[in-house]
Amino acid sequence: MVPVSVAPAILVIQSSIVQPGYPAHRRIVEAFGTEVLLENGDIDRKVLGDLIFNQPDRRHLLNSITHPEICKEMMKETFKYFLRGYRYVILDIPLLFETKKLLKYMKHTVVVYCDRDTQLARLMQRNNLNREDAEARIKAQLPLKDKVRMARHVLDNSGEWSVTKHQVVLLHAKLERSLEYLPLRLGLLAGLASIASFLYLLTHYLLPSP
Repeated sequence: MVPVSVAPAILVIQSSIVQPGYPAHRRIVEAFGTEVLLENGDIDRKVLGDLIFNQPDRRHLLNSITHPEICKEMMKETFKYFLRGYRYVILDIPLLFETKKLLKYMKHTVVVYCDRDTQLARLMQRNNLNREDAEARIKAQLPLKDKVRMARHVLDNSGEWSVTKHQVVLLHAKLERSLEYLPLRLGLLAGLASIASFLYLLTHYLLPSP
């Protein structure tokens, strides 16, 4: 029997692929210069964010650098957790609906929604932005109301955290009860078993007997 985890795996890939030593880090520095670096060599997200959110061409350039690396790492990590028996994996993809490249791989899509005024106020507070810069960042993405129409599940995060948490718990319970993952997992295990059998037979007939 494949073990099933109590909690899902949650993957936030973007932070890891822009660390020093990764190809995306090198290409970002080549494209935007060393002024986007902190003293320790990490990417200064605030400086980079200020550069791209008011300049669509530079934003597209950054996406062309990071998205392929994010996709590769995401698929690798998802497959790893799938083999370990997790029923589902949460992928945090801010531009999922904008790029549409990964939508075909998603069985469920979840949008965490709040009204625009709340979204703006929270962004200004979290990132210490003025109103103009915060609005520019929001306009760089699809409006939340459009994402709500495209999502399979919507979590309303406009109010207290306890209310949002209750919605998350209910959604988690629903996904844990679902057996949608089962056909894919059984097919994968059958495929791996076939490969293992083939390799065993191949080595048995090709290697000389002792």
